[in-house]
Formats: sequence, C-alpha cells, structure tokens
Amino acid sequence: MEQQALALKYRPMDFDELVGQEAVSRTLSLALDSKRLSHAYLFSGLRGSGKTSSARIFARALQCESGPRSKPCGTCANCLAANPHKMSHIDIMELDGASNRKIDDIRDLIEQTKYHPNMGRFKIFIIDEVHMLTREAFNALLKTLEEPPEYVKFILATTDPLKLPATILSRTQHFRFKRISDRSIFEHLKKILQNEQIPYQEEALGMLIRSGAGSLRDTLTLLDQAIIYSSYNVTSEVCANMLGLINAESLNALFECIFTQDRDSLLKMLEGFFEYECGMLLDEMSIFLKEKLLKGNDTRYSSLLIDRFFRIITQAKELLFLGSENEFVLTLSAFKMLEALKVESIDMAIAHLEKGFFESLPKFENTQSVAQKLESKTQISQIQTQTRELESQKEIPTLESAKKEAAQAVLMQQNMESKILNSNLTEQNITQDSIQDHAKTLFALLGKKISAHNYDLGEIFASDVRFVSFEDSVLTWETLAVGKNRDRLIGAYSIIKNYVLEVFGMQTQIKNISKPREEIKEVAQIQNMESKTPQNVESKNLDSTLTPQEKIQREVTQALQSPLLQSAQELLEIKQVKVRPLNSVEI
Repeated sequence: MEQQALALKYRPMDFDELVGQEAVSRTLSLALDSKRLSHAYLFSGLRGSGKTSSARIFARALQCESGPRSKPCGTCANCLAANPHKMSHIDIMELDGASNRKIDDIRDLIEQTKYHPNMGRFKIFIIDEVHMLTREAFNALLKTLEEPPEYVKFILATTDPLKLPATILSRTQHFRFKRISDRSIFEHLKKILQNEQIPYQEEALGMLIRSGAGSLRDTLTLLDQAIIYSSYNVTSEVCANMLGLINAESLNALFECIFTQDRDSLLKMLEGFFEYECGMLLDEMSIFLKEKLLKGNDTRYSSLLIDRFFRIITQAKELLFLGSENEFVLTLSAFKMLEALKVESIDMAIAHLEKGFFESLPKFENTQSVAQKLESKTQISQIQTQTRELESQKEIPTLESAKKEAAQAVLMQQNMESKILNSNLTEQNITQDSIQDHAKTLFALLGKKISAHNYDLGEIFASDVRFVSFEDSVLTWETLAVGKNRDRLIGAYSIIKNYVLEVFGMQTQIKNISKPREEIKEVAQIQNMESKTPQNVESKNLDSTLTPQEKIQREVTQALQSPLLQSAQELLEIKQVKVRPLNSVEI
C-alpha cells in the first residue's frame, strides 16, 4: 500500500486538532455555536500555518446537518462529503487565485452565486492565494462580496494581505494566523513519530523545526525526507548530513579553540567548515550561543561576550549580503571573536580611564613635611600637659604666684600658636609659588602645542600673550596684540581654547586682560626718547661726517667682528675671508 505524505495524513479534522492557532480556533468555534456568522472571512498568515485547513474545517462545520456547530457529527452525508482530507462536496468550491485570477473567472464565480445549494445548507467559495487576482477581478467581486445571497459564504486565504485592496479588507472578517511556535511543532512531531513507531532524537527534531522556519507543512515534509534518509531512525547526525547543517559538537569544539586562543587548531576546524554554506553556519552559531545564554551553565559565555559575538555574526551576514567570499567571511569572523576575548569589560575600562585621568592631573603637594606637623602637634601637647600640671598642683603658696604661672602658660601657648600660624602661612605662600611655577611650565607647553599646530600662530601667541596666573581652574593671561596679530588670535580662539583644555584640564576657564593702547603708546614714546639720547645723536653725527669709503670700511669691520662669523671661522677652520660690497668696491 502506498504511503501517504505526513502533511496530508495528519491534516486536522476539526478545530481541536489545529496546531498553534488557539485564538482563531476559539473565535470560529464560538461563532458557529452562537450562530453569529459573517458572509465573508479572510485568513492570512505564513505558509503552512493552517489557513486552508481551517477554511475546510469551517466549511464542513457550516454544512453539517446537525449544525452549524463547532464539532460536526462526522457521520452525515454533508460531513462525509466535506472531509478535509478529500474535499468532494458539491456546494463547497475551492479555487486557486493564482490560476483563476482573470475577470472572466470571477464572472463565472458570480454567475454560480445565483443558484441555490444542491446538497448542503450554504454555497461556500474558498479562494486560496486571493492576492493574486487582478485589479479588474477584485473590482468585479466587490459588490457580490459586500452583499451576497444569504446562502453564499466566502472564505478567502492569502499569505500577503497587504496586496489586497482596502475595499476587500473592509468587507471581510480578518483572522491573522500567527507563526506556529517551535514548542507546538515539536510536540506535534513527537506525537506523529510515536504513532508511526519511529525512533528519533530530540536534537534531530530541533534541526528539522529550525529548517521549517515556523511552517508546519514544511517541517512535516522535511520529517518525511528524514525518515526515508535515516531508514526509519531519525538521529541528529543523519538530519545534519541531510540538511547540510553543522552539529552542536563541532560548534562546541570551534568555540573551545576560540576560548583557548589556539589559532592553529582554529584554522584546522575552519577548513572542515568551508564545505558548509556560510550563512547557515552563522545561523547555527547564533542558535548555539542563544542556548548557552539561556542555560547559563558555562560562566565563560557571559552576556557581554555573547553580545560581542552576536555583533560579529551580524557584521558577517552584512558582508555576505554584499557578495563577499564565504571562506573569507567565516575566517574573519572567527579571528574577530578571538580579538573580542581581549577586550576588557566596560566597567573595568571606565575604571582604568578614570584612574589614568586623575593620575595625569597636576599634583600640587604641600611642602610642609610630616615631621614638622608632628613636631608642632608635639609642642602643643607639651604646653597643654604643663598647663594641666600647674592646675593640678595642690600646694599653691599665694594667689599672686598662681596668677603669674597661669598667665605665663597662656602666653607660651599663644606664642606657639602664632609661630605655627606663621609657619603655615609661609608654607601656603611656598605652595602657591610652586603652583604658579607649575602653571608657567604648562603655559610654555601650551605655546609649543600651538606652534606645532601652526608656526605663525605660535609665534604670535608667544610674543603677544603673557601668563599672569592660574588659580581655581581659571587661567589668566595678558594680551598685547594689536592689528593683524590681534585679529589672528581672535580667529584662532577656538583652537587655542581646545589646547588650553587639553593642557590645563577640561574645567579650565580663560580670563583675558587686554593691555590699554595708551600704555603701548607710552612705551613707543619712551623708545623714541631713548633713540634721541646724546650717544645716539653723536653716532648719527659721526655717520654723517664719514665718507662713503669709510662707511663701507666700517660696515666690513663690524661684519668681520660679528660673533656668528667668528664661530663659523673656528668651526670650519676658515683662514681667509673676502668681502665684496654691493658697489663692487674691493676691500
């Protein structure tokens, strides 16, 4: 006897046998029992989710002689003719929207609605893949779908409801079939294999379910194939070979090589994986990591590390989508996972950054030594001890002597406290000086950084900007620039400020002091007055009395006596120097 396919053999007969669609089953069952029926229904959902089976079950329940009822009797003529396994009822017409999509086909359907049912209670039209109808066919169906005869029922099924016109959707009751859960499919497969008395492994069923992608019909088809391929013994190894999948042991060995940082063993493992499809391998790796995360029995697979691995797998899928070579993508992903193990956790990285930041800040140590502090505390304690001894003396000769001794003790304590206060003030001054010295060093470093960025800007900053002070994260400087130099500093202020924050700290504020123009004029006047001193006047008068030949001789003598030329003579061992003036007079 010929074996029937499992998808057909185990097609549900009523709503109780429908797998994974409890909401739809409950709603349609209550509608049948309460006789609140619509004239048109729309079933949409993933392939193999039970749309056509539900339509046949619903049509059979409508035609039962003892109905309509959610559980047909199964013995009357209508129930026997409307068997979901082999539909032969004359009043239940099942059409394929892909092959009957033209307007002429819809006209024939509309013509049939004019005639009363021959055998059953209703005339039921089941149109599968209704989204394949043409626009003209939809328009022709609208009026009949909106107001059909009372004995006509429409059941439409589609995998893509978005392609249906809004006018069709508004005229039907829409039932959305969800994706069947893996647990529901797993239990259904176990039940079928137990009925068929076929041994199996649960890991093998998991592989079939993942390959079926939520479609019960696709999963049952793969199960049929696995039963034949494994000679009626469904194992994980057989299913992995049949589907081209990688088993969990191989993936576990791969990640062991990654955790042990064994690059040679990892390369050997990857060579064995090159025969598989890269996209499938990445999916299997994702499933493997998901199981490790859910089980939580291996501390190496932390949530942070698995998150990094998932990001690497996602990037690998993007490379495959762009057309990259499979072997290259797989090898790159494995080595990126190796590098991911070297990355510190976020908390540790933040802690190290904060530690390094605070260590890099300028440290202004107090110049007061520990010995001085201890010495001052010791002196105070000695004074207090002497005071207590004086107070505790039982034999006091006279009242006046006691007053004198107490006054001396108080005077000694005041003197000591004043000395300590003066020493603290001195130390504070020393500390403040050291802070300013350190700030000057940082200001010099700031100038070097600006010069490294732009030499001309660095020269202007060095000549026209002077350090004043650095207190309470406020950097005060004095600007002497005028004219073009001032405009250049203003234009480059953002660059200078960035370097200030880098050198002095992110909380640093800048305070600028511009020198008044009157002071600059006074300086210029002073320079002019100095140029008019008697010595300068005499030198100018002397120059006016010299002949051109004497002036040339004087310039040559000054050039020969310059320190630069003398150093060059000593360094290069020059024995003779010839000077030729511009007027070609030879000296």
